[in-house]
Amino acid sequence: MDTTETALSFAGLSPDTVLDALESVGLQGDGRLLALNSYENRVYQIGMDEGPPLIAKFYRPQRWSDAAILEEHAFVEQLVAAEIPVVPALHLAGQGSLHHFGGFCFSVFSRHGGRAPELEDSNTLEWLGRFIGRIHALGATRDFALRPTLDIDTFGRESRAYLLEHDFIPADLLPSWRTTVDQALEGVQRCFDRAGMVRLIRVHGDCHVGNVLWTDAGPHFVDFDDSRMAPAVQDLWMLLSGERSDMVRQLSDLLAGYESFCDFEPRELYLIEALRTLRLIHYAAWLARRWDDPAFPVAFPWFNTQRYWQDRILELREQIALMDEPPLWPA
Repeated sequence: MDTTETALSFAGLSPDTVLDALESVGLQGDGRLLALNSYENRVYQIGMDEGPPLIAKFYRPQRWSDAAILEEHAFVEQLVAAEIPVVPALHLAGQGSLHHFGGFCFSVFSRHGGRAPELEDSNTLEWLGRFIGRIHALGATRDFALRPTLDIDTFGRESRAYLLEHDFIPADLLPSWRTTVDQALEGVQRCFDRAGMVRLIRVHGDCHVGNVLWTDAGPHFVDFDDSRMAPAVQDLWMLLSGERSDMVRQLSDLLAGYESFCDFEPRELYLIEALRTLRLIHYAAWLARRWDDPAFPVAFPWFNTQRYWQDRILELREQIALMDEPPLWPA
């Protein structure tokens, strides 16, 4: 299935199909359906005839194999068994946690509310660090067999190749973008060389503030869809923001909690700006790969404009400089 066919199949995911899919696993919706903020997959909050609303996730066709999705589900279920606050896919109708209907594969989750964590609060950061440490302590006990690794090839070189092969960069900016992205990838390689042999473990993979919901009982982590093998610091750096002094404080608070449950290898701090650079390159390629999906031009109208690519060049130049600076060290 090419990207256009994938996009068209998502466009055909009607409310009736969503409700019929839930009925196929024994769940009767009451007709209330709210599309949630998700672009990679399609996610809905669905009112039920009995009980609280549920969340249904319809996976993007051809992104993951069934086995890779089930490997993610199994990891989350391991975390649940260890009493770590995550949200697992429900097992329904004696059919497990992954279901098929009308050409779509989907899973159903309990709805968990919450607010964004206060990342300026040291206690909040330490609390988050403790739970990320617990996730990583369990994540390190075995490897993923089917899910990919976050590395220079998968996030950097493959993304560069896709953008060049599909003519997304304007011709007048192409030489500058190509030179800049090549210099950025060289900088990423230098950071990985300085870090040396870094252990890869199962991580959340996309541990930004939007995937952490906070209640009075503390955090719970949602959406392990990007879970993969990666350095542990991948789940820490996205919680850092602001000036360098701010990030040093935030990192110190996170690690104060993290190291209560899991050892942290300081050499991984060399990777923070490298991983940020890879994410920036990968994000541009992600938008390009999804551009045939009708939801993307509506949601990201600024993508693929002249200004967009000019900003990306400047952004990568800033990262090139940051990667040659000394790494952040906790206070």
